[in-house]
Amino acid sequence: MLKRRSLIKAMAATGFGGTLIAALPGCSLPKVPMLGEMGAKTRKAGEPAHVVVIGGGFGGASVAKYLKRFDSSVNVTLIEPKQNYMTCPGSNWYLAGLVDAKFITHNYDALKTKHGVSVIHSMVTKVSPSAMQVTLKDGRVLDYDRLVVSPGIDFNYDAIEGYSEANINDIPHAYQAGPQTEILYKQLREMPQGGTFVMCPPGNPFRCPPGPYERASMVADFFKRENPTAKIVILDAKEKFSKQGLFQEGWAQLYGDMIEWIPASSGGKVLRVDAATKTVFTDFGEHKADVLNIIPPQKAGKIAFTAGLTNEKGWCPINQKTFESTIHPNIHVIGDSSISGKMPKSGHSAASQGKMCAAAIVSLLNGKDVPVGKNVNTCYSLVSADYGISVAAVYVLNAEGQIVGVKDAGGVSPKGADTAFRLMEAKYADGWYKAIAMDLWKS
Repeated sequence: MLKRRSLIKAMAATGFGGTLIAALPGCSLPKVPMLGEMGAKTRKAGEPAHVVVIGGGFGGASVAKYLKRFDSSVNVTLIEPKQNYMTCPGSNWYLAGLVDAKFITHNYDALKTKHGVSVIHSMVTKVSPSAMQVTLKDGRVLDYDRLVVSPGIDFNYDAIEGYSEANINDIPHAYQAGPQTEILYKQLREMPQGGTFVMCPPGNPFRCPPGPYERASMVADFFKRENPTAKIVILDAKEKFSKQGLFQEGWAQLYGDMIEWIPASSGGKVLRVDAATKTVFTDFGEHKADVLNIIPPQKAGKIAFTAGLTNEKGWCPINQKTFESTIHPNIHVIGDSSISGKMPKSGHSAASQGKMCAAAIVSLLNGKDVPVGKNVNTCYSLVSADYGISVAAVYVLNAEGQIVGVKDAGGVSPKGADTAFRLMEAKYADGWYKAIAMDLWKS
């Protein structure tokens, strides 16, 4: 049985604020039949609860680990198809050749051996909210007391005429790290000297708002060394983007006119693609690419649709205090697929939500009030190997139950900073990645 002292120690280690810790109840957490905020399955006294987690990315790995940290008596099963998981954060650094694939690839050994999480490498084919069961590809059926769904994103492949899932190996999106990342890595190195790389980011909302622009930066870093007369054209479905002033300041300093950004109103919105010739068509004309990188509009991961957790816009509405679905009780949705107030869809957000969700579930399983804490997000981007920029924010629950940013908490890197400042932010980016990867997959 988890003691309060251990629980507080574990939560403190995750960076939870004093408000959350102060709200934790009792001296120990007695085993009682569960009574969730939306009504939960009743277990026999003393019978360990079983929490099933679908997805082993930043959100899933986080909630699985911290469920066991907060209450070691809970049985936790993580279902993740991949034996080894390559992260999207860091994948742009890989495209530039700054890190190797091993640096951004992790396994689940520590979750199994150090934390006692049962890991099943399989696919979930069915979720039955009424029966509180999930069915795996091999036919196995798992009962759950609480289910956490952390599936990341999927793509609206039919949003752009001529672009579909059938041609993603010729025109990779590389926005789910793994084989797609390897394809883009190879295409960039085979691109002819003086060629053109065309990237097409989607409209909002999408995973990692600064991600496409860090990618353009990292491709430019690679081209500057290996293909200095190459061009990068960004055809953007938006009018502005995250950390825009900082990115454009860095591009001008480091790459001159190598990168051209075209907003939607000036011809950035892609209407059609000719996959055979890698040509994109806009209201303002056409662009022929040697390497074409289309990042399609996005939606919740497939299993969220299978489980009936999505709204008409393709994302998952939740109680933003507990991350419990407002459609199906006893199922929690975290990470990119969830509608988590003002938090961006990012790896750090998902990891923070995983810890908060774990605290909520442990409290609910033990018939206690759910503590109210603070979520955080930090996002570092490299403009070159020695030039970093960042944004950070703290989030709280407001009186309407919405996750909102705390005014004047966090902020963005200053414009006009000197070389030493940018170098330190690049080092912080490396440290941030190593720390969060250690927390979720290695420690």
